[in-house]
Amino acid sequence: MSPCSFEMSNSFFFVDCPPLYCSFYQFGRTEVIDNTLNPDFVRKFVLDFFFEEKQNLRFDVYNVDTRSSNLSKHDFLGQMFCTLGEIIGSTGSRLERTLSGIPGKKCGTIIFTAEELSNCRDIATMQLCANKLDKKDFFGKSDPFLVFYRSNEDGTFTICHKTEVIKNNLNPVWKSFTIPVRALCNGDYDRSVKVDVYDWDRDGSHDFIGEFTTSYRELSRGQSQFNVYEVKLSVVTLLSFKAESEYTFVDYIRGGVESHSTNVIVFFPPGNPSQPTSLHYMSPYQMNAYAMALKAVGEIIQDYDSDKLFPAYGFGAKLPPDGKVSHAFPLNSNTENSNCMGIDGVLEAYFQSLRTVQLYGPTNFAPVINQVARCAGEVTDGSQYFVLLMITDGVISDMAQTKEAVVNAASLPMSIIIVGVGPAEFDAMEELDGDEVRVSSRGRFAERDIVQFVPFRDYIDRSGNQVLSMARLAKDVLAEIPDQLLSFMKSRAIEPQPPPSSISDIPSMSTTTTTKTKERNMHV
Repeated sequence: MSPCSFEMSNSFFFVDCPPLYCSFYQFGRTEVIDNTLNPDFVRKFVLDFFFEEKQNLRFDVYNVDTRSSNLSKHDFLGQMFCTLGEIIGSTGSRLERTLSGIPGKKCGTIIFTAEELSNCRDIATMQLCANKLDKKDFFGKSDPFLVFYRSNEDGTFTICHKTEVIKNNLNPVWKSFTIPVRALCNGDYDRSVKVDVYDWDRDGSHDFIGEFTTSYRELSRGQSQFNVYEVKLSVVTLLSFKAESEYTFVDYIRGGVESHSTNVIVFFPPGNPSQPTSLHYMSPYQMNAYAMALKAVGEIIQDYDSDKLFPAYGFGAKLPPDGKVSHAFPLNSNTENSNCMGIDGVLEAYFQSLRTVQLYGPTNFAPVINQVARCAGEVTDGSQYFVLLMITDGVISDMAQTKEAVVNAASLPMSIIIVGVGPAEFDAMEELDGDEVRVSSRGRFAERDIVQFVPFRDYIDRSGNQVLSMARLAKDVLAEIPDQLLSFMKSRAIEPQPPPSSISDIPSMSTTTTTKTKERNMHV
């Protein structure tokens, strides 16, 4: 199948990229290909990719009849809407979609492929020592440290690393350290690297002991006669050197890792959802905070989920017909299959559940986390990554058990997003978010930071713009997911699988993307 089948001959398409949840603007146009119904466009587009944002794209295709740059002068052949996440999250980062926009007419198909921009992503780990350094302190020995400088194109140098200071020692052995090769030499293995040796002074006027120059290529030879450097009457020696690739979030997504086991948990506070005072109030004019949080996060995550099936549960309600209290009931009322199709299916099940159950407390987190952790514990080979979204209005009733559950789950392929809605004080929940202090339980600390907690009220737009409120929320709560996934993969030495090979005889329209978040660079 050809990527495009048009009824006109001279074709080009252009890309519209909108600012966050705003109208589209033109980003770029391909070249024009003459006299073909199956064009294979050469031009690539470089875009910034942010996992935590919904980046909407529109592709319009035209037949060119004149030299005019005015689109109204050309014949419209069709258009396609998608998100950048859909392209990257599709199998092999290859997305095929049908063009539309002309009523009653088949407009053909369009294919996109994405690839990460090539750059130097290696990291180097090395350790150095010195012998018989110059004594600089009057009442003692020297307090030596090393400063590494990357050389620039104009002959200047930029500091890229400092070792720790070793006190009162003329024969120091510094700790091993890791540095991106890009930072050390900008990917040029033969570029000079200058190393200065200093004696540390408390007032900042460090005494210069000496210097030497080397290069990444020379360092990569490891411990040898090539990496013994004379510094005046002393010697600095490279003890060890190791280089390895630093994989990115996109590498794993393209290699087939999916968050298709995303679990959505909604805690139901007591109250009547038919009353405007309820956080679950079903207004005919706008979504409540629960629905906004579900939609904001779910619409982004589902782009990286192949089957778009979301297990969704409610916690804290009396269920019909006998009013039995449940803290784990499927929102779709199907006890055999709790999956909902897409985030729209989750929202539909959520609203339907509000009409049939009686809301009831308390708020226990540990059972939910343990349930998802059991599933994650069965798939630790890196093929799946679990994201647990929990939305609650109240303080956690089982904090001690929840901390223990988080510590246990931190060694598994999963992340936990907690969104607090309503006016309650959520200070206790900050303990679960390990940005500053890693959560602990019974003397054990969590292996990784896997929890992101935010109060929704901090993201509500003052003008009442719900779309903007959702965008702000999603951007913040999802920003840590890529690093959390990478931290698990790295801790288990799991390398990404190669992306599925493309069908070689099918030409493709290429777009290109760049990732600024954590310097993830992509081609679409």
